[in-house]
Amino acid sequence: MTRRTTLTVALSVMSASLLIAHTFAQNDVPRLPAGAEDIKPPSVQAPLDPGYQALIATCKTPPPGRGRAGGGGRGPAGAGRGPASQGVREYTVTEIPDVIKAGQKWTFVWQQAGNNGDGIVGTDDGSLLLAQNDNSAILKLDKNGKPSVAYSDTHTGGSVTINPKGAMFVVERGLHQRVEQILPQRKVFADSYNGEPIDCIGGVLNDVISDSKGGLYFTMGQLFYVNPQGMVMKQSENLATNGLALSPDEKTLYVTNAGSIAAFEVQKDGSLTNQREFVKLMGNGGDGSTIDSKGRLFVTSSAGVEVIDPTGKHLGVIPTPRGVITCAFGGKNKKTLYILARGGTTSKGEELANVAQVWTIPMETQGFKGRAK
Repeated sequence: MTRRTTLTVALSVMSASLLIAHTFAQNDVPRLPAGAEDIKPPSVQAPLDPGYQALIATCKTPPPGRGRAGGGGRGPAGAGRGPASQGVREYTVTEIPDVIKAGQKWTFVWQQAGNNGDGIVGTDDGSLLLAQNDNSAILKLDKNGKPSVAYSDTHTGGSVTINPKGAMFVVERGLHQRVEQILPQRKVFADSYNGEPIDCIGGVLNDVISDSKGGLYFTMGQLFYVNPQGMVMKQSENLATNGLALSPDEKTLYVTNAGSIAAFEVQKDGSLTNQREFVKLMGNGGDGSTIDSKGRLFVTSSAGVEVIDPTGKHLGVIPTPRGVITCAFGGKNKKTLYILARGGTTSKGEELANVAQVWTIPMETQGFKGRAK
């Protein structure tokens, strides 16, 4: 499919299933357009592709069987479909000193049916970028919440990262998975591991974060590093990885590991040592994460957004109006926390789990300005 064709498909899907007006209070979240839940996604993740089994059959080392088809994406085989949505829930934000004031409220910004929001990053102009798995696009929400397609034809893109020098990358979950560089010019950055397709690792590419050296880390069951030359190297053992975060000084890498956070020491060449449990989470299913300017971790889980200081001490939880899968700082001076939540309401008033929603909340703390995530 050409980029022009993919862009046309993405725009047509957006026009039928995307909602954005201005911003809405919690009780005024609009319903999805009629028929939005019935749109068939134009892009599928590798394990759902008809050619997947034939590709895997060529692997010298067959991928091991794993839950969630290898630990990547959302829902079965990364399809983005989870348990039944429970609707917008009541919550009360309590103060976390220097982080958030008591009584703050989440504001609804945007939604779209399907697996069309993941791997969010804030940009210098106050916009938010989010990967659209079903549409193979990177969507941009400007500072006023207005959406537009920033980049198309991302081969079932799943998560976005921008390094301190402005280079942008996206992990691509379609058959023949790869990491693509989007900026400063588009090119394949990595598409093999030990001489075989990345698909041979098993499952789908999940989260990604880039460093200042020109490399990046991604999760796909385990944790991997891609050096500036595009060579992929495994860095972890016996983890169930998901979301990634780097400390401000890039000396520590954090990765969610089911109900805990694992930490590693980052070496000069980007390799990792001293794998250890950093902290247990209060909620289940640790997912996406980000950091603030003081190195505090913000991790999404079933409890909401958990806040953890650099020593591993729990500081509190920011409850969310819906189940949440990832978070990022953005907006003016990076003092707004964005979440990517799951679930929405159809035009018939029925709850639908497979919906991406963006919400925001004002913060006392500031996101780390030295890197997009």
